[in-house]
Amino acid sequence: MSRVVEGLELEAISEEELSEVLDTKELVFARISPAQKLQIVKALQKKGEVVSVTGDGVNDAPALKNADMGVAMGIIGTDVAKEAANMILMDDNFSSIVAAVEEGRTIFENIKKFIAYVLTSNVPEITPFIAYVLLSIPLPLTVVLILAIDLGTDIVPSLGLGAEKAETDVMRKPPRKKTERLLTRNLLGMSYGIVGMAQAASGFTSYFIVLFKGGWTWGQDLPSDDPMYRTAITAFFASIIICQIADVLICRTRRQSIFSVGLFTNKLIYVGIATELTLLFLISYVPILNTFFGTARLSWWHYLLSVPFAIAIIIGDETRRFCSSCPLPSDAHPCQRVVAYIVSSE
Repeated sequence: MSRVVEGLELEAISEEELSEVLDTKELVFARISPAQKLQIVKALQKKGEVVSVTGDGVNDAPALKNADMGVAMGIIGTDVAKEAANMILMDDNFSSIVAAVEEGRTIFENIKKFIAYVLTSNVPEITPFIAYVLLSIPLPLTVVLILAIDLGTDIVPSLGLGAEKAETDVMRKPPRKKTERLLTRNLLGMSYGIVGMAQAASGFTSYFIVLFKGGWTWGQDLPSDDPMYRTAITAFFASIIICQIADVLICRTRRQSIFSVGLFTNKLIYVGIATELTLLFLISYVPILNTFFGTARLSWWHYLLSVPFAIAIIIGDETRRFCSSCPLPSDAHPCQRVVAYIVSSE
């Protein structure tokens, strides 16, 4: 349904009637006064809408000032309009507004990707200390190796996520709510409850396999300079790095398959992965770094221990994306709605 409302008609209707008129799917206001423009802005805001107003003249100033985003024309706009606006459109081209919205959405999404990636490694970093206290086992990961992850291996991949291009459906999404936060329950659940726990499981698996294979028995104390203990904590460290490589790949997109964006479209991601692997090999094989970090040389099979977990992270997240992209029928069972909410990363 479409409708055209002129200024004289707008004068004759009440606020309640105007609110009903604003629910019209296709609505045009014509020949309205500056005061009526302001009236429309406030009516939309009262309905909880985020209102953007474009204008170039002195008469547009009240609406530009009161809108959530006032956009003045940079070429033909008056100084009064420019002063009242939040943003000035330098080329007077409305398509630039679309480009700006796309860029803003991309930045918001990339910040979420960055947060999801950085938060994930917190789980395999803190669980070793919990296990050390509760299970009375040798500490699986030392503080200096945690710093190597947070201040070394995670830096460049995080920057790569910040430079990720927009997903192809970024402009097909409805506007997000004003109350939406960067940290949502779903994002925290995915980072801490699923991917983070998978990384922790990978680390503990590598750690205990190395210890048991070396003849360790439960409850046995190991000195910090014991070669078997050093190999075990290095294997735990390597597991986190390998799983974080899988994590940075799945964080490149939030809704679409990682294969749809092109595997090699973001070179900085692969520079980050190369940096992670380089630091891992240096910490594992350079003698002076072995002494500083308390690590030991790893054999090839130590690295393979965490590969199944990394593959599972990628396959699991691709499955989540597929499930979240399937339309939910209007008569869906409550259990289906719960599953749809869980698999969503928004």
